[in-house]
Amino acid sequence: MTRDHSYRWGHSELAVDFDFGAADGFEAGVGAEAGAGARTDQDGDTPRLVRVARPGDPETEPEPEPETSRAAADAALPLVELTLFGDGTGWSGPRFGGTALGQRLRYRAHHATFGDGWHRLTVELADPASGLTVFAEYASPDAVSVLRSRVRLRNDGPAPVTVRSVSSLLLGGLPSPDDLRVFRARNDWVAECRWYDEPLRATVPDIGRELYGHDSRAAVRLAGRGSWPTDGHLAMGAFTHEADGRGWLWQIESAASWQWEAGEAGRRTCLTLSGPGADEHQWRQVLGPGEEFTGEWAALALGEGFDGALAALTSYRRLVRRPHPDHEQLPVIFNDYMNTLLGDPTAEKLLPLIDAAARAGAEYFCVDAGWYDDEAGGWWDSVGAWLPSERRFPGGGLRAVLDRIRDRGMVPGLWLEAEVVGVRSPVARELPDEAFLRHEGGVRVTEQGRHQLDLTHPAARDHLDRTVDRIVGEWGVGYLKLDYNITTSVPGLLDHSRAWLAWLGSVLDRYPALVIENCASGGMRMDGASLAVTQLQSTSDQQDPLRYPPIAAAAPTAVPPEQGAVWAYPQPAFTDAEIGFTLGSALLGRIHLSGHLDKMTESQLSLVRGALTVYKAIRGDLRTALPFWPLGLPGWSDEWLALGMRAPVTGMGAVSGATYLSVWRRGGGSEQVLPVRHLAGRKDVRVEVLHPAAARASAGAVEWDGEAVRVVMPGEPGVLLVRLITER
Repeated sequence: MTRDHSYRWGHSELAVDFDFGAADGFEAGVGAEAGAGARTDQDGDTPRLVRVARPGDPETEPEPEPETSRAAADAALPLVELTLFGDGTGWSGPRFGGTALGQRLRYRAHHATFGDGWHRLTVELADPASGLTVFAEYASPDAVSVLRSRVRLRNDGPAPVTVRSVSSLLLGGLPSPDDLRVFRARNDWVAECRWYDEPLRATVPDIGRELYGHDSRAAVRLAGRGSWPTDGHLAMGAFTHEADGRGWLWQIESAASWQWEAGEAGRRTCLTLSGPGADEHQWRQVLGPGEEFTGEWAALALGEGFDGALAALTSYRRLVRRPHPDHEQLPVIFNDYMNTLLGDPTAEKLLPLIDAAARAGAEYFCVDAGWYDDEAGGWWDSVGAWLPSERRFPGGGLRAVLDRIRDRGMVPGLWLEAEVVGVRSPVARELPDEAFLRHEGGVRVTEQGRHQLDLTHPAARDHLDRTVDRIVGEWGVGYLKLDYNITTSVPGLLDHSRAWLAWLGSVLDRYPALVIENCASGGMRMDGASLAVTQLQSTSDQQDPLRYPPIAAAAPTAVPPEQGAVWAYPQPAFTDAEIGFTLGSALLGRIHLSGHLDKMTESQLSLVRGALTVYKAIRGDLRTALPFWPLGLPGWSDEWLALGMRAPVTGMGAVSGATYLSVWRRGGGSEQVLPVRHLAGRKDVRVEVLHPAAARASAGAVEWDGEAVRVVMPGEPGVLLVRLITER
């Protein structure tokens, strides 16, 4: 007889419902860890992911009008969509949905496990026509409302197949586009993390499905292309429900290319997340008999509104990344580049700067670009050997500078652009062509006078291993700022990006105390795959302290606060208020200190030291805090901006359960009200102004009114760091 073909999987904070397709012999799983169910026939319907929800969410979405059984059936998407050479889409149009092969896939088995705090589910599917076996792999950390998903393919047929595209996560049956707002984040050089939103119906119109029997082909589409995967937009997106406030937020974890689209199926909203594809990225993968390919991970977080979903995603990001002491210690880093030496370091300039940074309280000191340059600034197209300049460091060389950093109690760091080799570099002649990314036809990629290494080739890896072993193993460098200032979209990029991240992991295996900063002209490679390996992420190259606040305030949408490097560059020519402003922008992230501290007065340096003292007192809370935005997500030209951090009550940080607010004023009136919803109605809230020091003596500048924080900031630009403490 035919048995129930539905299956629910998940845990206390997440329920995922599947329809594996009706067929004789299938045993439905019961509970979150039901194990495997199997059937031997290939009859039945296409397996589908029906619903992803949290406890308390509606069991079913309200029925749009007019509703039909056909529309309801169309709302749930297949578990997987993919296209091959010879097997394309099932309808006309650019949307990645309704593929011919996706509809043919039939259920074979599923297997659920739990271990190391993670729930995992693999659903095995088969397509007899192509010989492909498809594994939809799902994972979710226990008690966190995040679903992680990817697809693995195996060619069990007798002939090669060429894959053109494969989904990472498909989800239909979401509320109608009438009810949702869609969020995207523009991400441009020195203007990162600029979120914007609109009604989903603004792009996906109601065309009158009842007239055509089809939904609109319109969709919100977004793609990242090339080796700067977040140049243009973050690899993220979100929905919020206009009426009940639910939030869905996603990221695609690819250091190469990605795409997502949100459209309509069966009068419901549908979402498709994937890595590179043939149409957008000229990607393809040939699978011979027995060969496999695994797609990119994607993650979907659920919560109360955008802030709640982002809190869940932040918790998830902390769980998927490589463990490292830096995430617990959050040391203060001084970097000599921004608005200071600007790629022109010498021993004469560095030694007094090192002394001043140590007096201010820095714990790491990174010598940025130029330490290898013997051409007085002409190094751009000659890099690759990574040997220290003799001209810049007479009388002891670079090693003497590194020793000075250690003597002052700091860990030395160096800037490195490891993936590139200048066309004039001897390394470009020493390495074989196969060690570089190449266009079809074998021509090396050349961008801005640089070639791009291909880390899938052993000669490229050996070259970088020797470089790192010299810098870290022999010279004792404990911090690498790995920059990347070109971009390319050639075939093979996905394989290289995976090999690059694997190589980074191997470096950290050899040198577990080494701290690696991920940088690509600021935030042009601010993706989930890179952040799971590296310890820090450069948020921007922005040099204007007045333009940095919207970047600093929004950066926690892309990176946990303890990984988000925010520049603070006080200068001797600044007023005390200006010094406080630039320092204040970094206090709820990772301070990347710069500026001519060696030319400051003792009074000015004491302001820097005071801000770092505040940071060191609260950083224990930041490593577990969850971000929120009392005034909403920041706009680029907003006059007032605010970022909140909520430390867990059970945390072991500086002040367990504290709430922190960074508040910026760049114009407008002198007063602002900041709602803090999780404290609303409490009368036992105590307010402390932590920064700047001058504001701590200003009675009445900040107060709690029982529902919100009221701030008076007479001068602009101005910044405040506030701590809210409640009775236990």
